[in-house]
Amino acid sequence: MRIIQHHVDFIEYRPIEKEIDFAEEIEKKSVRLEDIVVLFTSVEEGDNESVAKHAISQIKQSISNLKANKILIYPYAHLSSNLAKPSEALQLLKKMEEFAKEQGIQVYRAPFGWNKQFELKTKAHPMAEQFKVFTPEQAKEEDVSQSLKQEEKVKSEWFILTPDGKLTDALKFDFKGHENLKKFFNYEYAKVRAVSEIPPHVKLMKALELVDYEPGSDPGNFRFLPKGRLVKSLMEQWITQKVIKYGAMEVETPIMYDYDHPALKEYLNRFPARQYTLESAKKKFFLRFAACFGQFLTMSASNISYKDLPMKVFELTRYSFRLEKAGELVGLRRLRAFTMPDMHTLCRDLKTAREEFYNQFKLGVETLKDLDISSEDFEVAIRFTKDFWNENKDFVLSLVKIVNKPVLIEMWNFRYAYFDPKFEFNFVDSMDKASALTTVQIDHENGKRFNIEYTDEDGKRKNPYILHCSPSGSLERCFYAMLEKNYMKSKKGENPVLPLWLSPTQVRLCPINQDYIEYSKEIMVELEKNNIRVDIDDRSERIQKKVRDAEMEWVPYILVIGRNEKESKQFNVRKREDKSVEVKMTIDQLVKEIKEKTKDKPFKELPLPKLISKRPIFIG
Repeated sequence: MRIIQHHVDFIEYRPIEKEIDFAEEIEKKSVRLEDIVVLFTSVEEGDNESVAKHAISQIKQSISNLKANKILIYPYAHLSSNLAKPSEALQLLKKMEEFAKEQGIQVYRAPFGWNKQFELKTKAHPMAEQFKVFTPEQAKEEDVSQSLKQEEKVKSEWFILTPDGKLTDALKFDFKGHENLKKFFNYEYAKVRAVSEIPPHVKLMKALELVDYEPGSDPGNFRFLPKGRLVKSLMEQWITQKVIKYGAMEVETPIMYDYDHPALKEYLNRFPARQYTLESAKKKFFLRFAACFGQFLTMSASNISYKDLPMKVFELTRYSFRLEKAGELVGLRRLRAFTMPDMHTLCRDLKTAREEFYNQFKLGVETLKDLDISSEDFEVAIRFTKDFWNENKDFVLSLVKIVNKPVLIEMWNFRYAYFDPKFEFNFVDSMDKASALTTVQIDHENGKRFNIEYTDEDGKRKNPYILHCSPSGSLERCFYAMLEKNYMKSKKGENPVLPLWLSPTQVRLCPINQDYIEYSKEIMVELEKNNIRVDIDDRSERIQKKVRDAEMEWVPYILVIGRNEKESKQFNVRKREDKSVEVKMTIDQLVKEIKEKTKDKPFKELPLPKLISKRPIFIG
């Protein structure tokens, strides 16, 4: 089912003539409705009553955000080429009308099977027009946590908080100069996660032979090709090193847990995510959606003193699983299986928890810089209850001053999950969709729920506050953010390029003909001694094509090798990040520059043949 939703000042329509024999019998007269949400609706083959019910449930939440309670269901076959049979479509439209009435919505329905003239005036606010897709898979009954159900009931107020401490209703804020923040607010306010077209990063991940879909698995699971696996492996090493340096102790825990374990089951109902479940030996299990479960059970079994706090435990989860809705799955932005760097910090009291929250906010800023994602590239959301805000205004403002720009505030009327507050750094992509990268939450419940205790100075056993922190967000989302940022750079005429330490090939040697392949191999050996990934384009191609192909692969440094270079030991180095300008350099100078730019970053060998002619093509 596909729906274009318009919040209108008015709509006026008039039936003209029957389009099909199955058209409803009606009186041909004009109908005018004012201040209403119009649902232009295409019912597709395979849609069922559950889809109709699910659609109305989501529409109710959406119109509630718009402070509206009146809808017009308007049959509109033009949104799909895979339409349901007319009799089935009409039945489901009537069901939508019935479900809407049950939900207390004032509902109207335009006649089915008629060609109609209409005129409307859409309201002048950002969320007046929305596109929605609902599928049978989304509507299936699933194990939904109580927290997800509570999240649907929580009332949010949206504000913009500026570094000078001014809190403004987000609907009244002047976003001039903060257009990206406006896009982020619109996305959050609408709560529409579904996508209707392929985002640019999907084309890029394939063109660069990094990642591809895996049709043999569940949607939302991917295959990482040699270059992509190299990048991901480097990121795994990097984030692990960074968090250990921050003071965390690395552990490894299972990915599968007993669904009926008392503490785990209670926690499942306090986490706003859908789970994968499975059965083994007549026992129900679930796949973890984060490292919380194993880390909490580990800490519960540990003997902890107040002297050990704050105590940080870390795991890079390969993999975490969330049964995201099918209509929301798209590329590397939202997946069902992902790699999550997950750190938990035990804190003695709320004061210490706030201090760690502040430090981990700064850690997130520093972490994303390593991926060439600065505070200008993401938007901050800080979410909390009204009570937290009233008691911690100065603390919240101190976070805003770190990024020194306006941030989005979501204020809840009650705490629907285990955390209060939380923040995220959200990347807004080329399609105006937002995705959280860095995130931290203060957990008020799970210390007690999992019987995690520390011995305080007075000898008494007490439950700590727990911080949940992912300094970067899932590594797959980091891929997505880097690719999307570079797509947007390319639209501005800039060269897209991955961070140098993550570039699969850092230096491409392009001999002008076969006579200089052996000399190119000598240069390659010299570069490899210095932990630089280098390859040679040994194909019998024109030098212009070799250079062009290297640029299409986003290779940061390209060297053409010929007689002049061999004799002078001076090389024209094409530097991608500097708009592909050529600079005269010796090999020693090139090595020095690359080592300086990749300082303190992990290194791995290129997992491909060094000669381009020997490489297979993974994506045709």
